[in-house]
Amino acid sequence: MAKQQEEKKSEDLLQSSEALQEKVMGVEHWIENNPKIVLGVVGVLVLVVGGFFGYRYYTDQQNDEAQKQMFQAIRYFEQHIDSGSDSLEIALKGDGNNMGFIEIAEDYGNTQAGKLANFYAGAIFLKQGKYNVARLYLEDFSSSDLLVQARAYSLTGDCYMEEGDFAKAANLYNKAANHQPNKFFTPGYLMKEALAYEKLNQNEKAIQVYQKLVDTYWDSSEAANAKKYKARLEPNS
Repeated sequence: MAKQQEEKKSEDLLQSSEALQEKVMGVEHWIENNPKIVLGVVGVLVLVVGGFFGYRYYTDQQNDEAQKQMFQAIRYFEQHIDSGSDSLEIALKGDGNNMGFIEIAEDYGNTQAGKLANFYAGAIFLKQGKYNVARLYLEDFSSSDLLVQARAYSLTGDCYMEEGDFAKAANLYNKAANHQPNKFFTPGYLMKEALAYEKLNQNEKAIQVYQKLVDTYWDSSEAANAKKYKARLEPNS
């Protein structure tokens, strides 16, 4: 009964322009009598909105600056890849005029470019055989770029593999393989995962991973080796 009366009251309010006007005037009267509260609420809203857009502007500016700083470091990294030149240490630490990946990651860690610097630094330390340091940088990396994120998982798995922690390596390779699977990179991650299981003497799991590769990526370059390695592990082979 009370609910029906309340609904009737609401309906009358909507249908009566005079009642609605009284309500509006009541709100105006409250505002006039409580100016400090109103100003306080408005002030908080202004600070929140202004702070949000201010932070976005700041991070965008920082990201642009980090990208500029990282341009030369990436060139040093690519020089090593293309020609085998000994430029990785310069890419890491800078050349005296331009920052290296380590400093960029430290100074611009909250930006997308700064996070990418962690990825490059981790990849270089892995290549240098400094697996523990490489893991720290790679684990600090996160990206909305699906392919690069999967690659970071795989490289972290490589670190654990080199350190002999095959269980963690298998887990990271599995994570890489299941992160937006695709025919270009996933077969390689699956091969690494299966190999890690072989190192753990978990042949059944290795066989399952090889079979998954063959079934899902039968036209990949890794499929032939997956068939061969799977046959080698099967009891009746």
